[in-house]
Amino acid sequence: MTAASPLISPLIVGLDAGGTKLGVRAETLDGSRVADVALPADEWSASPAGGAARWLHARIRHVLPEGATVSALGVGAQGLDTVEHARELRAALGELGYRAAVVNDAELLVPAAGLREGIGVIAGTGSIAVGADASGRTLFAGGWGWVIGDEGGAPAIVRDATIAALRADDDGAPDDGLLAALERAFGVSSAPALARAVNDDPTPENWGPRAVAVFAAADGGSALAVSVIDRAASELAALIGRLIARGAAGSHIVVGGSVFAHQPRLLAAFSGAVAAAHPGLTVVPLADAPVAGAVELARRIAV
Repeated sequence: MTAASPLISPLIVGLDAGGTKLGVRAETLDGSRVADVALPADEWSASPAGGAARWLHARIRHVLPEGATVSALGVGAQGLDTVEHARELRAALGELGYRAAVVNDAELLVPAAGLREGIGVIAGTGSIAVGADASGRTLFAGGWGWVIGDEGGAPAIVRDATIAALRADDDGAPDDGLLAALERAFGVSSAPALARAVNDDPTPENWGPRAVAVFAAADGGSALAVSVIDRAASELAALIGRLIARGAAGSHIVVGGSVFAHQPRLLAAFSGAVAAAHPGLTVVPLADAPVAGAVELARRIAV
């Protein structure tokens, strides 16, 4: 926690509830930082709304100094994939006494970058793109989960890389480094054992951390790993086109999430794909944490 002295109430609080961690940032009305922490979010679920609100409330109270009051709360959360769901969580937080703005976590990126309009794209534990049309209607693309979608998210990269490596092995092609990298990452020594290791525990916790092996294989010269990453980047860029076709406004694409932040190869491939398809758009890597966008949303509704 980052402390500010003296503590002045009330506070503006922002929450970013992702797949693995909850970011909590609190500031005074004049902008002094009171708290800025990350908590485990393994048990986070956006449904049901009442349970999600209580989960968030408990962690707010754990972080804030005793006796602090919350003037306004901004929440960006994974799993809020419809406007209706966000309204339900806002209402549930209201029942706990919070004046809240509630959005999908990808919607934090644009305000976190200091912008009023644009498209936010997350590639982390999952992936999703979110924008808004000229009327302010929220638009979503992607975000289907790591089993059937979330291209560019860490678990999905491991899923797609495993498929590619096993398919090449079935074809009798010599390993160009990807299969061996995945075998090392999962602690196995054969293609059949890799298939079992991936299938026996099909969770983001098992798959996601191994994504670094795919990028390492690409850096080591694996053309197969490069193709997996490039395809993921193209799929993420395709989300932009789907949103624009539905009226998404803005000229900036703000990107965030752990894979974009830590894997420049994905960011470069995504930026290239966006430039090729939409030359008038600018890709902006988020410099601050997404929770900054939650604080900004809270500040806009503070009284």
